Amino acid sequence: MNQDVSSPIVIAGGGTAGWMAAATLGRFAGRKVVLVESDAIGTVGVGEATIPQIRLFNAALGIDEAEFLRETRGTFKLAIEFAGWSGEGSSYLHAFGNVGHGAGILPFQHYWLRARQVGMAGSLSDYCLNDRAARAGKMQMWPPQAGQAAPDMPWAYHFDASLYAGYLRRYAEAHGVERIEGNISKVERDAESGDISALVLDGDRSVEGGFFIDCTGFRSLLLGDTLGVGFDDWSHWLPCDQAVAVPCEAKGHFTPYTRSIARKAGWQWRIPLQHRIGNGHVYSSEFMGEDEATAILLANLDGEPTDEPRVLKFKTGMRSRQWSHNCLALGLASGFMEPLESTSIHLIQSSIARLLQMLPGEAVAPAMRDEFNRQAIFEWSRIRDFLILHYWANGRDGEPFWDRCRAMEIPETLTAKIEAFRASGFIHREHEELFTEQGWLQVLIGQGVMPESYNPIADAMPEAELAAMLARIADSQRKLVHAMPAHAPFLRAYIDPNQTRKTA
Repeated sequence: MNQDVSSPIVIAGGGTAGWMAAATLGRFAGRKVVLVESDAIGTVGVGEATIPQIRLFNAALGIDEAEFLRETRGTFKLAIEFAGWSGEGSSYLHAFGNVGHGAGILPFQHYWLRARQVGMAGSLSDYCLNDRAARAGKMQMWPPQAGQAAPDMPWAYHFDASLYAGYLRRYAEAHGVERIEGNISKVERDAESGDISALVLDGDRSVEGGFFIDCTGFRSLLLGDTLGVGFDDWSHWLPCDQAVAVPCEAKGHFTPYTRSIARKAGWQWRIPLQHRIGNGHVYSSEFMGEDEATAILLANLDGEPTDEPRVLKFKTGMRSRQWSHNCLALGLASGFMEPLESTSIHLIQSSIARLLQMLPGEAVAPAMRDEFNRQAIFEWSRIRDFLILHYWANGRDGEPFWDRCRAMEIPETLTAKIEAFRASGFIHREHEELFTEQGWLQVLIGQGVMPESYNPIADAMPEAELAAMLARIADSQRKLVHAMPAHAPFLRAYIDPNQTRKTA
């Protein structure tokens, strides 16, 4: 029997989350989509760095990559640099893509660990194409030239989140999404089922719907305030609770990687765009005041600030359920994951993808809602563990904030992963985890968590063959990077509107 899907999907709030949902549902849902937002309510625009999955989202919408980069003032991103996390002067990259390549049944790290033990291995970064290209300020030629294969070098973007929201708004409205201007003054619920039935706007206007998406930011007006879904606080593991953000002038070429620079009670981000650099200082208010945090940020900019610093207050954690009754929360309304690994926009994207797979008709099936929540909790908790690893494995001795982070009790799931790696270099990625084995490897090694041994199968390879394998990988990647164009000039040519480009 066909379901009645005549009642619209109503999105409460705009911003990146709201317009990502509107663009996707307008394109694929096959039913009326209405978005309610007020121009008087500002958005939190700090999510300007992404991970490679954003390319899948844009490609699904048929967005031309060059146009997208042009409209959002975006740049390419190959990696994140973590500077100072193992002590002043230390640095490593968490780069996208593969690190080396395995041989037989073993992944690369076991051969690298064996070679390192006998003194014939370079640094881990020598065997990662994205790492080498990022450090050299290069970007692969795209699309590949005729007769050439593209190297395995995934990328993401830095972009202006407010411009991205505006770009998606134009896309969504072109695909039939209706935008209603207004402030939500009340949320009405069905007396029998408890479902949300309508949003009441100023002027006693009412917007009725069958399914509602909460994109109201930290307030979580629908899921939190109205439906009473609680918040799971993770601040005992991720203690930073404030950030001060400011853009500044760009000087020199924009780099194809994000920077995360450890400070005495948190860390500073640096996100290079075409027209400016986005900067922020994430810190714990228990260990540092707002004035000191602002002063540290302003003293460590590439150029003159182009706006007044903004202070953001947050608590890391997630709603205990992201889908309750006939309401799903996205973005900040569903929880907050600090931007250390650029996952905020991805978590919006993954929830939208999950919703499309489980999209209800007129009635919500409890089994589907429960499965959605199970998957969301798993994804968020595994990302949480990855972020905790950075803090727990720090090497900043003698600083109270960092000393406490090293001493804290960490989740059992993270403890198990660290202990397995320390024993023999073993890393296992459960099927729904976001971060790959290569990502875990780079952060663990980068922050000094070294295995005591490696899989003995690696000893079966003759030493000369092992040395040749490592040299071959390093040399091939060096040659590939040498032949690549510089990132900034390539980007400028790529987004030239006189050239025709297609989305990857």
